Amino acid sequence: MQKDNFLPLKISIMVVSDSRSEKTDTSGKLLTKSLIEAGHSLAEKCFVPDNIYQIRAVLSRWIVDPSVDIIITTGGTGLTGRDGTFEAVIPLFDKLIDGFGEIFRWLSYDEISTSTIQSRVTAGVSNGKYIFCLPGSSGACKTGWEKILVKQLDIRTKPCNFAELIPRLKEL
Repeated sequence: MQKDNFLPLKISIMVVSDSRSEKTDTSGKLLTKSLIEAGHSLAEKCFVPDNIYQIRAVLSRWIVDPSVDIIITTGGTGLTGRDGTFEAVIPLFDKLIDGFGEIFRWLSYDEISTSTIQSRVTAGVSNGKYIFCLPGSSGACKTGWEKILVKQLDIRTKPCNFAELIPRLKEL
């Protein structure tokens, strides 16, 4: 891997929670620190309540913003009545990345056993941008970042990666 071939991406982080703030947030901080350490930049970070319409409003703004390459959400992927990230994002996807949730749950199984089945982790493409929805726990965010995203968002990862496809995501 050659350092000079690295492509820094502009990543927005959304923390979906009714109770977390900048002071109490651990997952958004972990993702922000991790993406910066990997050489990417934080485009924006925000906190959004567990409300599908508020989540969708922010996602929609980022989806059309040319200064955002990648969107990562944390929180709202569980099964309770307040968990609405999955419902908010699915209608916005042009393409679903089925394998993302599958590989996340497979990797997560070693850490939390069958409890991983409760996570509705998902990913997709919308208007040429990747959206990755991770659970709200910092352990899950660490798994998602360190075992999937850090490699897939690095254009130097071979044989293939998400980053190299960005210029082609809007092809007709």
